[in-house]
Amino acid sequence: MKNVDQLLRTAVQAAYANAPAVRARFDALGLTPDDVQSVADLDKLPVLTKDEMVALQQSNPPFGGNLGAPLTEISRIFFSPGPLYEPGPDDDDPLWDVATAALRRGGFGPGDIILNSLSYHLTPAGYLFEEAFVRVGATVIPGGVGNSDLQLQMLRDLGATGYVGTPSFLMSLIQKAEAAGLDFKQVFKLRKALTTAEPLPPSLRQTLVDTYGIAVTNAYGTAEFGILATSSDGGMAMQLLPAPIVQVVNPDSGVGVGPGETGEVVVTNFSRVYPLLRFGTGDMAMNIDPNPGQSRQEERAIILVGRRGEAVKVRGMFLHPNQLRFAAGQVPGVQAMQAVITRPELRDHFALRVALKSGAEETAVAAQIQQAVQGLCRVRVDAVTFVDSLPPDAPPVHDIRTWD
Repeated sequence: MKNVDQLLRTAVQAAYANAPAVRARFDALGLTPDDVQSVADLDKLPVLTKDEMVALQQSNPPFGGNLGAPLTEISRIFFSPGPLYEPGPDDDDPLWDVATAALRRGGFGPGDIILNSLSYHLTPAGYLFEEAFVRVGATVIPGGVGNSDLQLQMLRDLGATGYVGTPSFLMSLIQKAEAAGLDFKQVFKLRKALTTAEPLPPSLRQTLVDTYGIAVTNAYGTAEFGILATSSDGGMAMQLLPAPIVQVVNPDSGVGVGPGETGEVVVTNFSRVYPLLRFGTGDMAMNIDPNPGQSRQEERAIILVGRRGEAVKVRGMFLHPNQLRFAAGQVPGVQAMQAVITRPELRDHFALRVALKSGAEETAVAAQIQQAVQGLCRVRVDAVTFVDSLPPDAPPVHDIRTWD
């Protein structure tokens, strides 16, 4: 990979010339592309939040003026958690070099057959990982989300050696095999897994490694940037990849935090198609830097500690309270609603507690609210229960999961 500062300078010049929103952002600050010559100069730019990006896209659809190439050059458009429209990366995007390096770091390569259980519907995860695995010479089974019986059959019939998806879904496939009387380690060839989109509890990782002989690489990434960091040793720290540029900053001031301090993960890419400069992911992390001011990015690590604001992640999808409020407003019989998230048997359980308006009928409301929430949030509702009332100060999302 070229020198990071050189890549940054090229990316900033192109973004200023071709993406109107980037140019407007610089002009409003009295900056020119020449003011950004190195990673340290990025601090001259305030963090661009997801809420600000949503507002930009709403005022100037579909990409808020952040597209750096003609729309005719875009091969795919995704709808990512946020909610945000995202153009797919072009063939020469540096994202691919980083993604393939991450997969090779996890031991994936030619001869592997990979079950990809990430979503191919609207969101980019399934496509991004499929293309990265193909680029390292692997064969991909595009499983997508759900259909666990069929995915288990394909895992066995096709002799899949690897898996990418959430750790909880992998464990559910193993448990399904065992419930059918199969010895997973003997019958299946799966020996490598890349888990992502939800936390990997140490106890679950240990079970996958010790009981089933699966080498586990845990990956942290976002819809906008792809893979950013990985961990293969079971520790909480995730080693950053050499690109894109990852900063951990104070969420209020935008100033970088010191080693051992917690801040928001802020990322700058080198994309010609969709340049994002100092984009706030909303993820909070501890900054691990062995040699402050001197470390290369790949020598640094982060420990993820949660999300900024109210949003929570359920089965790999961000769930925003405002989405739930909007969904409840679409169903006439709903007086109040609360989402309750638990984690029995290492799997997210998403339930709704609903208080009805006078005269509303439970069966009809249950079906309507389930459809409304699933359609808007794209997370399956496992249960709907009815209560007499909810306190006025009840949080819209009650997350009582534990990650022991």
